[in-house]
Amino acid sequence: MLYLSLYFKAHRQYYYELLNNVRLTGDWEAWLDFFAEAVIVTATQAVEAAQQLLDLSNQNRNKINGLGRAAASTLQVHRALMEHPIATSGSLVEKTGISPATVNKALGHLEQLGIVRKLTAQKRNRIFCYSGYIEIMSRGTELPGRG
Repeated sequence: MLYLSLYFKAHRQYYYELLNNVRLTGDWEAWLDFFAEAVIVTATQAVEAAQQLLDLSNQNRNKINGLGRAAASTLQVHRALMEHPIATSGSLVEKTGISPATVNKALGHLEQLGIVRKLTAQKRNRIFCYSGYIEIMSRGTELPGRG
């Protein structure tokens, strides 16, 4: 979750200046300070994202627990989506070991709860997205001026 290359891209001009100074004058200290700052910033972002994912998961689990009998299988599908936030119903059947009909019912529940959404409209080989998860993981990945 440490996306250092994005930090370097966002600070591209300074990054190249520092690299050039290392090449020309051997100024490693400024480069190492820059690199350490990149690690601190991206590590802080990673910790924040992990906490947001944990909060999202807990909120969604609480919603799912209100489903009654359908909660157990829906929670299994939810857990699988935490590992692979973009998935087909077939891949979720494979991952969870639950029957296709039960996975499809669970996906319907998750869709109604606003936890997942369909990315495709066809009846077979539908692709589902755990949109809140994707949103959290995508935050801050836009380059300046393109977000």
